[in-house]
Amino acid sequence: MKLSYKVILTYVCLLLFGIQCGGYKILAVFPIPAGSHKILGNGVVNHLLNAGHEVTYITPFPENKTVPNLRYIPVIDNIGHINDALINIKKLMNRDIEMDQEIVFNMMMNLTQNTLKNNNVSKLLNDPTENFDLVIAQWTFNEVFSGVAAAFNCPYIWFFPYEPSFVSLGLIDEATNPAYTANIEMRDIPPFTFWQRFKVLKFQISKIWRNYFYHRHIENEVFDNTFKPISRRKNKTLPPYEELRLNASLIFGNYHVSMGQAIRLPQNYIPIGGQHIDEVVPALPKDLKKIMDEATNGVIYFSMGSNLKSKDLPDSIKQALLKIFNDLNQTIIWKFEEPIPNLPKNVHILKWAPQLSILSHPNCILLISHGGLLSMNEAIHFGVPLISIPVFYDHLYNADKSVSRGIGVKVDLTDNLADDLKLAIHEMLNNPMYRERMKEASFIYHHRLAPPGKVLVHWVEHVIATRGALHLRSPALLIPWYQKMYLDLALLLFVGLVLISWILRKLYYFKSQYKVKAKLL
Repeated sequence: MKLSYKVILTYVCLLLFGIQCGGYKILAVFPIPAGSHKILGNGVVNHLLNAGHEVTYITPFPENKTVPNLRYIPVIDNIGHINDALINIKKLMNRDIEMDQEIVFNMMMNLTQNTLKNNNVSKLLNDPTENFDLVIAQWTFNEVFSGVAAAFNCPYIWFFPYEPSFVSLGLIDEATNPAYTANIEMRDIPPFTFWQRFKVLKFQISKIWRNYFYHRHIENEVFDNTFKPISRRKNKTLPPYEELRLNASLIFGNYHVSMGQAIRLPQNYIPIGGQHIDEVVPALPKDLKKIMDEATNGVIYFSMGSNLKSKDLPDSIKQALLKIFNDLNQTIIWKFEEPIPNLPKNVHILKWAPQLSILSHPNCILLISHGGLLSMNEAIHFGVPLISIPVFYDHLYNADKSVSRGIGVKVDLTDNLADDLKLAIHEMLNNPMYRERMKEASFIYHHRLAPPGKVLVHWVEHVIATRGALHLRSPALLIPWYQKMYLDLALLLFVGLVLISWILRKLYYFKSQYKVKAKLL
């Protein structure tokens, strides 16, 4: 039987309408005003949009274009909440790379408050007509954004930009064992020496202590001041902060074992490292493609990331680097934020560089970066060995990790940067081990059951369909710390031994007294 044009059109419309109605409403909260975090947030949002879901996106980087099913909630003011001293290379030269924990916490706590006070966000949270099936919130060194899920009475998922640690796993299961687990905020890579184990244990205990007795009070105050009035206006009961902060359905981690540690993970920790990398990489601009195609000796790509700027390097170092690059046979593509006079013929500077497209080119043989996790992730994805110049936070850990795996070399950010980088480049170019090890890491990275973007969408839909994925929650969250360590049992055994000892002593005493009395009689 032939169908008329109108009938076919009706079926098509119904089908499209059904697909549209089948999508979920998801709120994505990615408020950190850094380029790498923008890339991660955009990756998550794009996967959800491609799966047919409707996304509301809290971001400091709204784009000036209309995308179906996407609504921006801009928090542009957040851009001013990153301390300039943390992103200026010149100010970070020759400094200890380990950052003060209080500086980081206070900066990120201010960022969290600023996000929640933003007029656009406040309007969204207080609107009684708004509803969502799920909140995906980027972790900002506190768990205050768990209140966003309470405001809309829906489950939530944490997104961690880093690999698993005692902080992240403690939110869904329990803290990792410091005897064999590295921490991104420290320098040490397992296996640890005795003193390294002591240092990691001390760091973990001190951070848990500081969080519990100092930070938690500040977080609780911001949480109550923000979400209690919202709950009252919506006639809802707000759970206590300590309960809600441990109520996440899942954690999405920007992690994969190919670029991190092989440690035990709970059922609801989902590694999605590399989700931001499109399966089809955009083509290179014609002029840049021509440069890379004609680079018969290979291309070295040099970028200090999206926040750090090469132009802020001291002039003496910039000139020394240009001299070193001039002596190389390779073509150098340098992400540099301003023009450079008298450039060597083999050096090309780009104010903005399509990093993924450059790394995917077969002539790209080496990446020089700041040691950021995304750059390391992308280098492994495309199988390009790397030199890391770590600057702050997790950069040094990432750099040391690449060294320990044989896929990279580390160069310190000091006045001797140019000479050290020259040695590192020659080592990387002349030792085939680095490329071979990187190919192995890249194979492990790609050898997954499913691409990370599809994994992300699957688990988002699973959490919503199962109303919070309660079946994945670890019972460890329900047990006090002293019970996990069997301290109550140890106390019971100790009291029992003391009681038995006391009874035996009493029996011995009575027996002795009985013998004395018997002799007297």
